[in-house]
Amino acid sequence: MRIHGITVRAAALAAALTLTPLAAASTAVAGDEENYGNHHRPGRVTVSPSTVSPGGEVTLRVDVCRGKEAVGFSEAFAGDAWFGPSADRGELYAEARIRSDAEPRQYEIKVDCKDKENRHARGTVTVVHHKQRPHAPVSAGGGGTAEVAAEADSDGPGTSQAVIGGALVSAAVLAFASHRVRRGRRTD
Repeated sequence: MRIHGITVRAAALAAALTLTPLAAASTAVAGDEENYGNHHRPGRVTVSPSTVSPGGEVTLRVDVCRGKEAVGFSEAFAGDAWFGPSADRGELYAEARIRSDAEPRQYEIKVDCKDKENRHARGTVTVVHHKQRPHAPVSAGGGGTAEVAAEADSDGPGTSQAVIGGALVSAAVLAFASHRVRRGRRTD
């Protein structure tokens, strides 16, 4: 009977210790947007390919905009990049041509959302004057998904993954404690 009480208390303590920091983290992330008032934290522009030669085209995606259009600017672009809804995802999409006289360097990209919150996003594109040759291993196949997957890996887990992971750990601890309690009752 004493083991039962200790097991249940240990499981409750483990669940509380796991979920408390995660709840605080998700509250802090949700509160960040409020701390900026009308000036939201800038979103990120995803550029594919991220390295391009003068005269080449890049695909731009931005998911911070709440409206149906946005406009992107860069010294590297031949003109403004007008964003519209993408057919395959819930984000805005644009294509931009790199100026034929663009110097080889990294250029900043700024995107202004045409929505009520006036959100914005930033990114970069690198212009090179020689054709880039791949070095092993080549991120190829999947119709360009290798670059998207590589970018996702570099970001690390986000708040939602941390909350889900914490919930799974808590569920596992509670399941183990429940199993131990049932097993202890059967042996009595």
